[in-house]
Amino acid sequence: MDSFATADLLDNYPESEVLPLRLLSFGSLKKFCGKAMTVVAPEDNSFVRQTLEGKGEGRVLIVDGGGSMNCALLGDRLASLAIENNWQGIIINGCIRDSILIEDMPVGIKAIGTNPRKSEKRELGKVGEAIKISGIEIKTSSWVYSDSDGVIIAKKNLLT
Repeated sequence: MDSFATADLLDNYPESEVLPLRLLSFGSLKKFCGKAMTVVAPEDNSFVRQTLEGKGEGRVLIVDGGGSMNCALLGDRLASLAIENNWQGIIINGCIRDSILIEDMPVGIKAIGTNPRKSEKRELGKVGEAIKISGIEIKTSSWVYSDSDGVIIAKKNLLT
């Protein structure tokens, strides 16, 4: 992965957007970037699992859980799938569980919190559609850059 800092990228590309969420960092990869893949997961991680079972090809999965703190949308098993299938990272507008196990896993994960309760499996949600999180639109054509300062959403690859 190319070396980057979100602060420098934003200075050079001020048209990029900053995802205005208070995100906690999990996983041992603290800096990650890639093309976005979107999933809407309303307290149901069925489509999160299905997506992570596919080839990540270095992408970043953006999960819109609506900011719900009621259950986790990702745990250590899904984090393992992400690693096995070459996903660079996962950003969740929702919660994770198994945070102690995930901490040492070689994947970047950001979420708004933790909850030990697993999600329902009702096949609710959508994959690959444009989503809005905190007013920021994210499409599968968007590029995502994440480090300890935050998350930037860009319309193009800023590292080429």
